[in-house]
Amino acid sequence: MTMPLSQQAAQPRPRLSGAPRSARPGGRIKDSSVEQVKAAADMAAVVSARTQLRRVGARYLGRCPFHDERTPSFSVNATDKLYYCFGCGAKGDLITFVRETEHLDFVGAIEWLADRVSVPLEYEEISPEQDARRRHRERLLEVLAAAARYYERYLWDSPAGALARDYLTGRGLREEVCREYRLGLAPGGQTLTRKAREKGFTPAELAAAGLANRRGNDYFSRRLLFPLADARGRVVGFQARKLHDDDPLHAKYVNSPEGELFRKGDLLYGLDRARTAIAREDRALVVEGNPDVLALRQAALEPVVAAMGTALTEGQLKELGRLTKRLWLCFDGDAAGEAATLRGMELAVRAGFDVQVLTLPPGKDPADLAEGFERRLAEAESFMTYRVRVEVARAPDRQSAFVAVQEFLSRCPDSLQREEAKAVATDLLGLPRDLQAGLASRRYAGEPSRSAVSVRVIDADERRERDALAGVLAHPELRPILADLGPEHFDSPLHRELRELLLDGDEGKERVTPLLAELDARAAADGIDERTARELLLRLRERRLRRELADAEGGRLLDLQQALAKVRSAFLELA
Repeated sequence: MTMPLSQQAAQPRPRLSGAPRSARPGGRIKDSSVEQVKAAADMAAVVSARTQLRRVGARYLGRCPFHDERTPSFSVNATDKLYYCFGCGAKGDLITFVRETEHLDFVGAIEWLADRVSVPLEYEEISPEQDARRRHRERLLEVLAAAARYYERYLWDSPAGALARDYLTGRGLREEVCREYRLGLAPGGQTLTRKAREKGFTPAELAAAGLANRRGNDYFSRRLLFPLADARGRVVGFQARKLHDDDPLHAKYVNSPEGELFRKGDLLYGLDRARTAIAREDRALVVEGNPDVLALRQAALEPVVAAMGTALTEGQLKELGRLTKRLWLCFDGDAAGEAATLRGMELAVRAGFDVQVLTLPPGKDPADLAEGFERRLAEAESFMTYRVRVEVARAPDRQSAFVAVQEFLSRCPDSLQREEAKAVATDLLGLPRDLQAGLASRRYAGEPSRSAVSVRVIDADERRERDALAGVLAHPELRPILADLGPEHFDSPLHRELRELLLDGDEGKERVTPLLAELDARAAADGIDERTARELLLRLRERRLRRELADAEGGRLLDLQQALAKVRSAFLELA
């Protein structure tokens, strides 16, 4: 029995064998493949995986998946595969929807859809070297996916998994959340490598995937495994937790070796599961350990990731920055005060993040305090205020504290948070008025120029242009009339581009697709019939003639007056 697409879109489908269709080759996807994917995908089913839809005439209506709302304002044209939200203005086509909800680029969105509608993709011709690299990468992803499935079965189905299962139970982690995050157990010896070789994988591939060591043994032995995935949920490595006192590796956690797929500084544990929640809630909670992620997710806090015991890196911040600019960092007291962790926090501030820091009681971590953790987040303070407290607490004397705070605040951009931090420093150090000036702002060297962002209200002229185009979109028989109106009849460059699209076909469609989606929805919602659309087009011609009349002289003036009279007659015919 085939699973409905709405369910397929909601959950990944690991393969037991064969190259994953989502692995990205070095070449460009053929246009014919893109069109096949778009034709095969059911727009209503894809959207229904994110929000409940109900049919209203020829369209679908539901609550917008891009913002919180009580009254449905999200309109879907399943035939032309377009969407528009009358509440927040989100708009686009099928590909845009997948890109925005799954946080993928164009190629990733096509591959995501192709995987779910079972359309094999063809790529433009690439060099033998590129093809070899593609196939090699596919093999590594394939063996890692197979290893993750094997480790998971070994954890839950084997008697040897009892100790690991008891450990998870002792941490208060239920089986459901552990299975959701695909936890596993490594048996050790050559168990995994032997099975992988039986399936045709070479020792070189196992080593490149980080599954075998130089002696050919399993890289992980008798450890609890947390699969580490990229943005699209593909396993690229593992983090392994120590379970036995006689483990020859003393570190509590070890990672897959750095390699072609796994780069620790670019990954955050759980980000593949938390992406949608982070984007929806516009916030990310960054904790230290993987069990913290599971515990908070189990307690219904979804936008949670772990830095895996490291300070935040540029690569990790880049991934988070695609989803939100609001970070809550939740560390225990010791970790939060470490120099490397502080540098990671400051790096986030420099990258434009609004950073809040929550320091937990000594000896406690988020997993210990998961229930009611949302309330604790309200106790977080801005990074600037927190950093001031840290600098004052660890300075050997008042003068050293003043210098450290002054140096830190001089690197911070002007903001309300900076003023609050300055006030805290003044209070902690007991600064007299003459020394408070020493904490005054100096321009932050790394601060980007920030222009005020204002919401542009569509004036009457622009609205008329938009509605006229919406009318032509809804009534294609009016295209000859639009063709008689030159680009000069439209003030908006985007509207001029859309005019060309409506007249000439799909070339350049990608840029104007969001506006196309909005016009499609507005034409349906406003009930723009053919007569109204004709009148709107006449209004644009009339506007152009009146503008030309203002500067016309002589014979040109008479010609324009006659043309305007014809437009007025046309209005009377429509009445």
